[in-house]
Amino acid sequence: MKNLRYFFEFLIILFLFIIFRIVGYKNASNFGELIGKIIGPKFKSKKIISENIKIFNPNIKDKEMEIIIKKMWGNYGRILAEYPHIPNFRKKRLDNYLKIEGLENLEKIKESKKPAVFISGHFNNFELMAMTIEREGVELSAVYRPLNNKFLNFVMEYLRKNYICKNQVKKGLKGVRNALSYFKEGKSLAIMIDQRVTEGVDVSLFGKNAYTTTIPAQFVKKFGCIIQPVYIQRVNGTQFKLLFDEHLIFNKEQDIKNITEKLNQWLEQKITQNPDQWIWTHNRWKS
Repeated sequence: MKNLRYFFEFLIILFLFIIFRIVGYKNASNFGELIGKIIGPKFKSKKIISENIKIFNPNIKDKEMEIIIKKMWGNYGRILAEYPHIPNFRKKRLDNYLKIEGLENLEKIKESKKPAVFISGHFNNFELMAMTIEREGVELSAVYRPLNNKFLNFVMEYLRKNYICKNQVKKGLKGVRNALSYFKEGKSLAIMIDQRVTEGVDVSLFGKNAYTTTIPAQFVKKFGCIIQPVYIQRVNGTQFKLLFDEHLIFNKEQDIKNITEKLNQWLEQKITQNPDQWIWTHNRWKS
């Protein structure tokens, strides 16, 4: 029964992808926003979302929270609608919609000829971050979580491997070993630090502890590499500012937990900057 449901979901998404491709990038993104606001709330628990936002801001007013949630669902829909157009971002056909800032920080990594760890979170169209890093000439492996729907996951993996980052690393112990092998070959690592992990450390995020991946910190301890934070901001609906932030530099003697806390502090700053542009649906603070 589950496979049958997954197959019908796959057919619906495939049909939408065809429509999104036909109507063009801007129309697709705007249409996706509408779909996200209408359909999104039916698929995720509003309770989890509300509880997460209250951790971020315990004094938030109901009206302000509703605005954040509505815009978040609109962003979800836009991301879905933008997937068929990622090949055009890769081929630089949509560069008028993507402005890159802090490119000098990326150039320093390229000039050093040493791999780095790129960190970020699920902001806006997060797929464009790894796509841009690889497109700009950095060899990269990217950690991802496979979708539960195996039919949709096949499509997503095709898009990711061909137009986002060819070296895709599945989340998990085996994936860590693969990422380590790529890193030793001189390929940088891209990883989202905002998802809950069972094998992480319990460190503060907005004043409440949350299990957080230690992979960036472990790579710092082992290789002495730099951390390159990346943030993507949606502007006027269909445009983006992609920021390669200042390098975060640690030494091998620093504690893994301390490094991980510093990374969470960077994440807090970016979420606070645009709270409606982060995905609040993850059960991030689950014990």
